[in-house]
Amino acid sequence: MTGATGVTVQRTPSVAAQTLPVVMVHGYLGGSAQWSDLTTALGDRFRVITLDLPGFGRASDHAAPSTIAGFAEHVIADLDRRGIERCVLVGHSMGGMIAQEVASRIPHRLDRLVLYGTGPLGSMPQRFEPLEVSLDRLQQDGVAQTARRIAATWLVQGEAHPGFEVLSGIGAQADGEAARTSLQAMAGWDGRESLSRLTMPSLVIWGDRDRSYRWPQVEYLWSHLSKASLAVIPNASHAAHVEKPEMFRLILEDFLTG
Repeated sequence: MTGATGVTVQRTPSVAAQTLPVVMVHGYLGGSAQWSDLTTALGDRFRVITLDLPGFGRASDHAAPSTIAGFAEHVIADLDRRGIERCVLVGHSMGGMIAQEVASRIPHRLDRLVLYGTGPLGSMPQRFEPLEVSLDRLQQDGVAQTARRIAATWLVQGEAHPGFEVLSGIGAQADGEAARTSLQAMAGWDGRESLSRLTMPSLVIWGDRDRSYRWPQVEYLWSHLSKASLAVIPNASHAAHVEKPEMFRLILEDFLTG
């Protein structure tokens, strides 16, 4: 990172950061492939594990749970299968809801928690469109067209951004039933009561032009987590890790090594 003097400082990861896996959980219409550039950038210093939730990405042929709690149980079972007893958990969007559920169930197994572009209410007040509208459009248009339409809202430049085709292509891999039930799962989820139990160091990351999760949701997370830091990425939307990859990486590294 660059300090106040303008001198570039190369931080050495802490022992915990070097040895503990950093587990990345994607969101709605996402997949492990969305993290490929970040994984490459971090791979020489951290053990990064990227999951595909059932029904999405490379796991689109697996039946998806019908609740956020069900997704959380899947993530915990995946950690168990990999023999991961303790880790840093990163959740994006719907994956951030899942991460909150995981953290409330196995807090002793999480060294740190990163909640990125997410909030404590699955209904996402003031979202670019209500979840009910997204569900109707999904049923009318199908997964591929829905993925393109929604992915365009994740980027300030919309379809003109170089990362749009990659993001929309990952979204198009989703199983139609998983896409439908996940919208319903989000609509029925409320994680506010669990926040007081999440006492591990946490980082909330938000793009200031995010159209899915508005500031009141983000501010609620930040103010109700006991050990939370906040990083706001300027002129970025819901896919800030794609729009501002270097800034996102530095913010994440700073949290992991601090």
